[in-house]
Amino acid sequence: MADSGGCTQTAFILKLQDALRLEQVCPELRGWPCAWQVEPADIAIGQQIVRALTPFLIHLLDQGLARTTIHRHANNLWLLGAEIIRRRYDDDEFAQLDAAGAIGTLIGGDAGPLVWPRITETAQDSLDATCRKLDRYMRESAAGHSSA
Repeated sequence: MADSGGCTQTAFILKLQDALRLEQVCPELRGWPCAWQVEPADIAIGQQIVRALTPFLIHLLDQGLARTTIHRHANNLWLLGAEIIRRRYDDDEFAQLDAAGAIGTLIGGDAGPLVWPRITETAQDSLDATCRKLDRYMRESAAGHSSA
């Protein structure tokens, strides 16, 4: 499927209930890869980033968080995805990482990536909080998969 900008969007399998819940709180999610792209080749990694972040978004929905909190985290995840695409142009080694590896590289530790161009300190603090939550979720998910 192509949008008016010529960007091809690829769907992936989600439970219908989860897809509907995501569509309600984050209708722009499917368009993120197109919004992030610098070149057409960025679409594929953008789609991988969305696929990697979607389980976390569903996890946030499952927690019963307020709609504004979900939106704040979603906005921060959009920013994280955009930063991943940008850094792929600045760092050849980083560009070789798959989406999960790139996310893990940027969110490891106590904070998220410093975003360029600079964002406000408040926005950076919010991104850091989302990245800490995402890092914890990814570590717990990986531990759950390895013990299964």
